[in-house]
Amino acid sequence: MADGEQRASGETVPVDFWFDPLCPWAWLASRWLLEVERVRPVRPRWHVMSLSVLNQGRDLPEEYRTLMQEGWGPVRICIAAEQKYGGDVLAPLYTALGTRFHHGKEPRSAETYRAALADAGLPEDLAEAADTDAYDEALVRSHHDGMDRVGYEVGTPVVSVEGVSFFGPVVTPAPKGEEAGRLWDGVLLVAGTDGFFELKRSRDRKPIFDTGE
Repeated sequence: MADGEQRASGETVPVDFWFDPLCPWAWLASRWLLEVERVRPVRPRWHVMSLSVLNQGRDLPEEYRTLMQEGWGPVRICIAAEQKYGGDVLAPLYTALGTRFHHGKEPRSAETYRAALADAGLPEDLAEAADTDAYDEALVRSHHDGMDRVGYEVGTPVVSVEGVSFFGPVVTPAPKGEEAGRLWDGVLLVAGTDGFFELKRSRDRKPIFDTGE
């Protein structure tokens, strides 16, 4: 459905977005989607995937292996919050975690988790979920719900709209305003093209975070 058709019909299009709070590229794409929500009739629905789950059993460099071990905590906390308080808490919790990780450069620690939970208006004792596998079955289920749609040679973000799912967009800095809307229009265009799979080029810049958010 083209953007003009969306506006003419007055329909709000649900958009499913799978994220790992660890990933800077997912963070940038999520900020883009929030901008899209301001200028296009879309309604984001947030879901958890896990780079730690994705990379289990893979031969990884030592530094990345350490990162993947640290990555269990945030996604477990997100799933615990979702299980106890519903999916609507994921948006503010993800924003709180991502702001501290990617803008504040804060460590993935119990102190950071508790502060992020407080920012999101959630009980700080949810931070205890980081150190237990009690939520891992639900985590893996949410992870596979996203990844099974796009395959396992990619990571996060995963976006799904009107029955079509894809990895991406990978973009930096996150577009704002009408620029964000135009990118969304392009996403809808390719999503509506039968047999379309990918456009890609090598990245030549690191993630750029807007500290004014």
